[in-house]
Amino acid sequence: MTTTPPPPDPPSDAPVPAPAPRRPMSGRAIVRARRRRALARVWRTYRSSFQGMAGLAILIVFVVIAVAAPWITSSRGLDVTNTVKNPELAGPGSHFIFGTDQLGRSVWTLFVWGSRISLFVGLAATIIAVALGAGFGIVAGYAGGRTEAVLMRITEFFLVIPFIPFAVVLASVLHRSLTNIIFVIGITSWPGTARLIRAQVLSVKTRLYVDRSRALGAGHWHLISRHILPNVMPLIFANLTLTVPIAILSESTLSFLGLGDPLRISWGVVLQNAFDNSAVTLGAWWWYLAPGLGIVLVALAFTMCGRALEEILDPRLAETS
Repeated sequence: MTTTPPPPDPPSDAPVPAPAPRRPMSGRAIVRARRRRALARVWRTYRSSFQGMAGLAILIVFVVIAVAAPWITSSRGLDVTNTVKNPELAGPGSHFIFGTDQLGRSVWTLFVWGSRISLFVGLAATIIAVALGAGFGIVAGYAGGRTEAVLMRITEFFLVIPFIPFAVVLASVLHRSLTNIIFVIGITSWPGTARLIRAQVLSVKTRLYVDRSRALGAGHWHLISRHILPNVMPLIFANLTLTVPIAILSESTLSFLGLGDPLRISWGVVLQNAFDNSAVTLGAWWWYLAPGLGIVLVALAFTMCGRALEEILDPRLAETS
């Protein structure tokens, strides 16, 4: 069997082929690369915050409970016709982790399925509030003049009205439904965000790169979308995490006052049922302990995450804390 000899080595003085020229990155590719590096830097800083990571861990636990509710416990346990054989007001034990209510329903089942409604209402109402507040703040801060004066007077009108009485009046006038509760909380929670975003926009629009872009002929939409909004977006996101606990507490308050959706189980509805059936007098502490702890822990977790993000966006807060 014959073997083919290897090809001879090229002479040492042979020219080396030049490497292919690299294609220059497009403007969008550069922007995406910068954003990825910025997000990676924010995440590295966030991981060094103990309170931020603790709040994130608590939130992950509750989100998993809410998402996996159908696999954790059956929704059939919410129907009183399926719990007639269960003991009423039974304390925590091996059969019922958080005991039962006056209808024999497992408080654990109410807690798990109530987390879905409470988190959903909190997030949905917060999105409405932050969207309204950011819109009013950006337009008022950028436009100035009469537009700013009119928008700020509207903001101050909503700001001086006591929040809870105003929300109670709106919830009483409207039909008792989950959609109306979200609308009521969202429409009464945006003024603080509007004032905060307006102050930031007033600072950003006077910076040198905005003046250069305006001098080069950039229009209002270009200035807002390319310069103003990207610079206030981190503040909007941080404010969103701080608004969610307020929305969750508001939903719980309205439900506790009997203004929530009677067909949906939330933590506030569970607390209302416990109060209406004299759980404190009967010594059924487990009935209100579970939803109460859920509200406190979720509100605390969002607040911890929001404070950690504030310290990242404004290092002066970290120095003074």
